[in-house]
Amino acid sequence: MTTISNNLQRVHALIAGACEQAGRPAGSVHLLAVSKTFGPDAVQAAALAGQRSFGENYIQEAVEKMAVVAEFELPHRLEWHCIGPIQSNKTRLVAEHFDWAHTVDRLRIAQRLSDQRPESLPPLQVCIQVNLDGGANKSGVAPDEALELAREAAGLPRILVRGLMSIPEPAADFESQLQVHQRAKRLFDDIAAQQVKGLERFDTLSMGMTDDLAAAVQAGSTMVRVGSGIFGRRHYPAAR
Repeated sequence: MTTISNNLQRVHALIAGACEQAGRPAGSVHLLAVSKTFGPDAVQAAALAGQRSFGENYIQEAVEKMAVVAEFELPHRLEWHCIGPIQSNKTRLVAEHFDWAHTVDRLRIAQRLSDQRPESLPPLQVCIQVNLDGGANKSGVAPDEALELAREAAGLPRILVRGLMSIPEPAADFESQLQVHQRAKRLFDDIAAQQVKGLERFDTLSMGMTDDLAAAVQAGSTMVRVGSGIFGRRHYPAAR
């Protein structure tokens, strides 16, 4: 059994334990393996261990990686999630190659993703990224603008708005982590309660990473994004 396989088992156990602690069903939280900066072989090892969903931040790197991984003989189809910033000049790559985009924070980006999504593919699943704690270096729409962006994006033909995504500033302790994640959950619930046309499948709250997974699950996350907990310490590429 590979190290990645062992790590996946450990992360699944952590998620299951967090779900039990929160009184939630064991299968209510989806694991997204963040494979950014790791090569195709790492993705292959995780896929062979049963992992299906992979998150990537660097779009060009991800597309090149997908092409290599597509040549591998794997037991199931992989699902690719864009979890990094999407610039206007990269929307076509996202629209043509990814299954999900978690970081939509402007209507212009949503429009380009919809316009450039091939008719041969199902609609691109998207989350609205929200900057809940006002972090200066974080992308995301302000909380009080999230509903309007979700409403406008839901009217576009080739994307499907599935929920919210957040990346709060690091917090020192569980209670601090929990508080900011609970704010995301309240916003998510408020938007879902509006019953906006086009948001019938508003069911995804993408929040929580390796260091704050337990707090995110306690708050109500439905999808956690774990990288180093699965693949090990990450070595970032030079600025691009």
